[in-house]
Amino acid sequence: MKKLLIGLISLLVIAAVIFFGFVANHFDKKMNSVVATASSTPVPSYEAIPFVADLHCDMLLWNRNFFGLHKHGHVDLPRMQQAKMALQVFTIVSKVPKGINIERNDDKTDQIALLSFAQMRPPSTWFSLKSRALHQCNQLHAFAKESDGAFRVVTNRRELNDFIKDRKSNNKVTAGMLGLEGAHCLEDDVENLQVFYDAGVRYIGLTHFFDNEWGGSAHGITKEGLTENGKKLVKAMEEMNMIIDLAHASTHVIDDVFSITKKPVIVSHTGVKGACNNQRNLSDKHLIEIGRRNGLVGIGLWETAVCGTGADATARSIRYVADKIGVDKVALGSDFDGAIKAHFDVTGLPLLVTALQKQGFNQKEVDQIMGGNIRDFMLRNLPE
Repeated sequence: MKKLLIGLISLLVIAAVIFFGFVANHFDKKMNSVVATASSTPVPSYEAIPFVADLHCDMLLWNRNFFGLHKHGHVDLPRMQQAKMALQVFTIVSKVPKGINIERNDDKTDQIALLSFAQMRPPSTWFSLKSRALHQCNQLHAFAKESDGAFRVVTNRRELNDFIKDRKSNNKVTAGMLGLEGAHCLEDDVENLQVFYDAGVRYIGLTHFFDNEWGGSAHGITKEGLTENGKKLVKAMEEMNMIIDLAHASTHVIDDVFSITKKPVIVSHTGVKGACNNQRNLSDKHLIEIGRRNGLVGIGLWETAVCGTGADATARSIRYVADKIGVDKVALGSDFDGAIKAHFDVTGLPLLVTALQKQGFNQKEVDQIMGGNIRDFMLRNLPE
């Protein structure tokens, strides 16, 4: 009996080592893959871009060492520096249902709870969406403190202006901002908006892959508009100068947002139906209204968004947006580390520059698309 007990304990220990030591890392490698690796051929026009920026990356979801150079996933600090990435918005995923798809999902399951457990994150993150999201916010601030000045978190115009000045003398300095992918982590309490504002969050996507207490998702069951609480949330965000992200929102939610606020909005990571027609992507009607408001549309680097598996497909969608609403209103919205097979990781961005040049964009326009538009939008719309 004693030998059997020792054997069972040994098996449990081995199972725990495998589960906690390898499972989460395995899923990171499996879920965040690439179609192609970066080209070794230098792109001089990429080297000349003054400010490279991206609107959407889910790296905080994974327990990947931010300071290590990895061969898996899409983003870490060494690769950001290699790619001359100036500003990356780090977005927080707090709940994802099983079997996610772009057509129809309910909110009954939660894969991130198991991932949080497997990554040995604090027990509060296993059960509370708010705690889970705040933990990721705190991670980014911790990265900045540990980076010895190589990385900082931007929360307002003054900090962004300071960063832009500092980067002119040291292009190894990088920065991040925080956004929420789905307002469900506010846990049906508008008062929690202040909590996330204080944590550094500056844009919020109202929904993700399922309908929530604030409104309908483009991939939910009802796909309805804003709830009464959702309308209060939009008003509160407007008063606090927080940016609304319409990625994943139902068409009714987008219409409701437009009826409530006149402020510029973003779609942080998307495609457009005019270039790639599916449930995931933005209609011409909404695209034109976003342009009219001097908003910003981030075009993705994965197949569902752009109906293709390479830089040329993303460049075609960018050309469509630029022709429809102006080259100053389109940007990168990669969805790096968002459990996607990306065209490439962050070091592959020079491939996109070449594809944009094939689409006929000149150097000034390429500079705008690759980051200038995000810089200028944030300088106009972040809190002072």
